[in-house]
Amino acid sequence: MRIKVQSPDQPEFALYNGRSETRLYHMFEPEPGLFIAESAKVAERALGAGYRPVSLLLESGFMLRDEEDCPLLAKLLKEGGSVLKEPAAELSAGGGQEASAEAPPVYEADPDVLSQIAGCHLTGGLLCAMRRRKLPSADDILSGISRAAVLENVVNPTNVGAIVRSAAAMGMDAVLLTGGCADPLYRRAIRVSMGCIFEIPWTVVPSPDELFACLKAHGFVTAAMALEKESVRIDDPRLKKAERLALFLGNEGDGLPPERIRACDYTVMIPMHHGVDSLNVAAASAVAFWECRREGS
Repeated sequence: MRIKVQSPDQPEFALYNGRSETRLYHMFEPEPGLFIAESAKVAERALGAGYRPVSLLLESGFMLRDEEDCPLLAKLLKEGGSVLKEPAAELSAGGGQEASAEAPPVYEADPDVLSQIAGCHLTGGLLCAMRRRKLPSADDILSGISRAAVLENVVNPTNVGAIVRSAAAMGMDAVLLTGGCADPLYRRAIRVSMGCIFEIPWTVVPSPDELFACLKAHGFVTAAMALEKESVRIDDPRLKKAERLALFLGNEGDGLPPERIRACDYTVMIPMHHGVDSLNVAAASAVAFWECRREGS
């Protein structure tokens, strides 16, 4: 059953309207907090990855265009908690209390009310508050993979989302982020990634030096994307032939720190034309991931 809500100030909307994403992130410390998935496709991917919904907020009259494309979400909207893989009490929409019912509440609002809540016109017609999960260790992720994208202090959520989408599309096995990066589960980062953050293994390692040491311990060749005189071209065959390769991408304004560039096995650049000196980090990532994919993939 859908619960109609008339005003963006009603307490049912607190998770969507009254709390910043940073506050949602820290809501249940030391346990993981919440994030907001936007659109049916993104929510479906999150459900498929095992994330648990707390509540859903729909535009009035919302209907799935194709239930076959979103079977878990379709089942959740029809049958409530029976879609959840593990029975457990969930948090209420206001956060902080345990709900006696297993099924997450489903709220709906008219488009003008929903736009006030979302801060913009919500083209997807759906928001879903979900519980975060404890992140895996870098050691767990790096075992058995051959290609890793490493983001060091990439602070723009749009860039983080775009890089994650490119990593998933271009054959990277995992994405690792330092603590200075934008949260990949921020709403905009998830939206830009088209939910690919739920399709590719990822984790955050607060210390860049600790992350670098972990990569070397797992036998990764490291390559820093940077404009340096000693750089090799991104299509250098040694990169593609590397059995295990980690590509480092740095901050939008300053790039990678000098000590990271010096520590990496290779410094890599994308050849430019027409006097262009560089690409946006997200655009550069797509080129780099494609060129450095495993041989034969």
